[in-house]
Amino acid sequence: MLNWSWNRHDPLAASAEGDETKILEPTPPPIVEVPKKAKLALALGGGAARGWAHIGVLRALDEAGIEVGMIAGTSIGALVGGCYLAGKLDELETFARSLTMRRIAGLLDLTIGGGGLLGGMRLTKRMQEHLEGLSIEDLDRPFVSVATELHTGHEVWISSGSLITGLRASYALPGIFEPVKCNNRTLVDGALVNPVPTSVCRAYEQPLVVAVNLNYEIFGRSAVVKHNASVQPIDDGRKKPEDIRVGLTGTMVQAFNIIQERISRARLAGDPPDLALHPRLADIGLSEFHRAGEAIDRGYTETMAQISALKRMQEVFAR
Repeated sequence: MLNWSWNRHDPLAASAEGDETKILEPTPPPIVEVPKKAKLALALGGGAARGWAHIGVLRALDEAGIEVGMIAGTSIGALVGGCYLAGKLDELETFARSLTMRRIAGLLDLTIGGGGLLGGMRLTKRMQEHLEGLSIEDLDRPFVSVATELHTGHEVWISSGSLITGLRASYALPGIFEPVKCNNRTLVDGALVNPVPTSVCRAYEQPLVVAVNLNYEIFGRSAVVKHNASVQPIDDGRKKPEDIRVGLTGTMVQAFNIIQERISRARLAGDPPDLALHPRLADIGLSEFHRAGEAIDRGYTETMAQISALKRMQEVFAR
């Protein structure tokens, strides 16, 4: 038979018996550390009308709670990035979505004898309604717009001074917009030298660089074709049905498209971003600014598809 009396005189047993009457305090919940996240440095590339896709990219990042630490922009990438950091993205999107062929024609001011077909002052007046008096130093995060010095070919990084001047210089497409005179320099579109400015973000020692390349689907124009030069008939001025006529503006735009695509390939191969976003924009022409809604939506869709990868990279780069 078991002896049940032994534990009555056992001090340990008595102590355990007395503890049964105590009220157990609730265990505090474990402290869960929120993982640190690196901020994104965005390199927003040039691409004329395709650049409205940058608005969709920024909308998706904000919606996902991914913080942008700095922006380097070329051409329309500078325009969208500058407006975003100035808190004017809503106004820019409203303006972009309202564009029609007629409204675009109303914004163009043709010039004769200048450095471009368009003076750009009507567009500048629209920017002044929202950005007048703002300097780049007023922005709460670093911002750099990339331009090209016309006479020397130097790559120019504008990181201080008038925000409007910096934006105008970055999108002054040669032959279309007049060059911008700034501190004894003549500046034109930055896409001539750095279409997707990842190198700018690297120079600012940003750990996580994300590029938005608007010309990714335009790649494939780098083939070498062996061709036979046939004898050309004398042009008698009469047009044939099979003749393909390309106007002055069309020729300039296509030439710029080829230049930008070739330079993008070379620059990104030498200094690749940590992640690149490639909105599907091949069917949107460089001058089709009235298709802003489509471009914005495609930029949003492409970014949302990469949100999980972006968040994972944020945590990795923050360690």
